[in-house]
Amino acid sequence: MNHISRDKALELLTKYNKDLFHIQHAFTVEAVMKWYANELGYGEDAEYWGIVGLLHDIDFELYPEEHCLKAPELLREGGVGEDIIHAVCSHGYGITVGCGETINVEPVHEMEKVLYATDELTGLIGAAALMRPSKSVQDMELKSLKKKYKSSGFAAGCSREVIERGASQLGWELEELLTRTLAAMAASEDTINAEMDAEYPQSEESADNE
Repeated sequence: MNHISRDKALELLTKYNKDLFHIQHAFTVEAVMKWYANELGYGEDAEYWGIVGLLHDIDFELYPEEHCLKAPELLREGGVGEDIIHAVCSHGYGITVGCGETINVEPVHEMEKVLYATDELTGLIGAAALMRPSKSVQDMELKSLKKKYKSSGFAAGCSREVIERGASQLGWELEELLTRTLAAMAASEDTINAEMDAEYPQSEESADNE
């Protein structure tokens, strides 16, 4: 099966997304998806899983009120196949977006279920990392993550309901999802940072000035 190349996917992402926070999130979810593909026995499809992760929020920056509704149009214009479009839209399943419409594209494939379960969680883990002296996931322990997770006021925009529903769809306990996703982010952190520094050198300067 032929899919859009990673270079074309990145070009498409950056056509609609300029905010470095959104681009870093896309790189993070891409890396986590590739890690899971290898972890779950889909190694041959790792790049495909990654591209889905890279493009999953393509419409969020410009069309937040139509998140997952505008994406099909943008992706089709970019030559993206219907399988990736379905996967991208499925990460919003059951969520009512700003315009009042509820996303009804259900995650079916294991890849789609992983995206659904990990998207919000990567944001929470990333926020927890920024609270650490190292600003890194690599020295974060599960017990520290669980403490942040249980604090409803911490990273309140990262829906625990979605994360827990995602774990359930995969047939996993929440702790398994937390453990694996923390490992995925720790394993990928250096690669993500290197890509951000290479593509957007000013992002390193901004981090140093925080």
